[in-house]
Amino acid sequence: MVPVVLLLRAYMGFAKEYEFLTEIGIEPRNSGAFVNGVWKGSGSVVSSVNPANNKTIAEVVEASSQDYEEGIKACYEASKIWMQLPAPKRGEIVRQIGDALRTKLQYLGRLLSLEMGKILPEGIGEVQEVIDMCDFAVGLSRQLNGSVVPSERPNHMMLEMWNPLGVVGVITAFNFPCAVLGAPTTPLITIAMTKLVAEVLEKNSLPTAIFTSFCGGAEIGQAISKDTRIPLVSFTGSSKVGQMVQQTVSERFGKCLLELSGNNALIVMDDADIQLAVRSVLFAAVGTAGQRCTTCRRLLVHEKIYDSVVDKLLEAYKQVKVGDPLENGTLLGPLHTKASRENFEKGIKVIKSQGGKILTGGSVIESEGNFVQPTIVEISPSADVVKEELFGPVLYVLKFKDFKEAVEINNSVPQGLSSSIFTRSHELIFKWIGPQGSDCGIVNVNIPTNGAEIGGAFGGEKGTGGGREAGSDSWKHTINYGSELPLAQGISFGN
Repeated sequence: MVPVVLLLRAYMGFAKEYEFLTEIGIEPRNSGAFVNGVWKGSGSVVSSVNPANNKTIAEVVEASSQDYEEGIKACYEASKIWMQLPAPKRGEIVRQIGDALRTKLQYLGRLLSLEMGKILPEGIGEVQEVIDMCDFAVGLSRQLNGSVVPSERPNHMMLEMWNPLGVVGVITAFNFPCAVLGAPTTPLITIAMTKLVAEVLEKNSLPTAIFTSFCGGAEIGQAISKDTRIPLVSFTGSSKVGQMVQQTVSERFGKCLLELSGNNALIVMDDADIQLAVRSVLFAAVGTAGQRCTTCRRLLVHEKIYDSVVDKLLEAYKQVKVGDPLENGTLLGPLHTKASRENFEKGIKVIKSQGGKILTGGSVIESEGNFVQPTIVEISPSADVVKEELFGPVLYVLKFKDFKEAVEINNSVPQGLSSSIFTRSHELIFKWIGPQGSDCGIVNVNIPTNGAEIGGAFGGEKGTGGGREAGSDSWKHTINYGSELPLAQGISFGN
């Protein structure tokens, strides 16, 4: 009877609520390695799970070490062809990738929410972010300018130019599985995205190995870190694992781009617009169930307005709808995994043991999924737990006396990603964004800590790793700098 059951399952395909996945190339069972234009996988079989009910969405056969070696060899050879294309031509390919994503925006956004757990508007918004990034890259492809530098030697000139670095290895986390592609627990969005990119490459008669992807775990990540064919490794994840990746890559003199932990503070001064601040804190602390690296985790409130701000925030938390991320009106979806829910419970116990007072929330919600209550904790800024990143919807509220103390508290943690201040004082704003203000890579004024714009460089300092991605000059991470000093024989300079 077993073969009959398996055949029946194959014939039936997805349950009705998952039928849309066929529109983006996802099947009940998928190969998880795109190797030299062929989908394969000879590693472990894993299930992609819906965190709202912990039921399997689809299965994926992960990449093995052999799949990795075959794939990276083809990718390395294909990179030589890609690098020879003029930058505007590469930009044209990226433009087509953005257009391909546009045609599947709703499907991809829905899959992202289904697999990761963030609410549907966030899922669609994340895919749109990738589309916007493609547009940004298209413009950048015509602006990778070098310069002519004056030489101190007669009849010489110096040319500064930028060349492609080569293969870039990307090891990512689950919370932005489309914008930062490739996390182990969100393989389906990786597969769907890869198929769209591969179609564009094929249409342009380019090697599909230019975009090689592996669904896999730590074994694949370690292989990328050690591989001398990969001059730059980009890692998104915890500070602990990021430090290990950096050490491994540095041992072979490779480059590392790290986007690690955040422990972000939002300061509310006594002259702030309280209503604006409260709405911003709610969005920053509860969005993505507190699973953004830019989530607001510490709320610093001036002692004169402390009670007022906390009361208004508690009232706002009562209105948060927790539930299925695909349903209209849901503001807080599930945590991504059962392990995340368990870490939330452990974290609450530690918070209480260090004197934290739970003002609201603090419990898991009994259900099939990984739902927890949005939580506000009153605690001392000197508590050890405040220095750590609890990846969930837990907000610490802390009281301060003046701006100087607020900055000291903001800067007192090991991480340094995002920060924000709410004030009407121009003097304080300029102090906040200056060298005596926030020590974070992202410094906001009168807006939340979470989110970022693609036109500006994204990244943080200290335990956040120092990496920069997206706009500004961050593209220089993935470009090889070269300076030429040719003797200008046969060239006449002046009369």
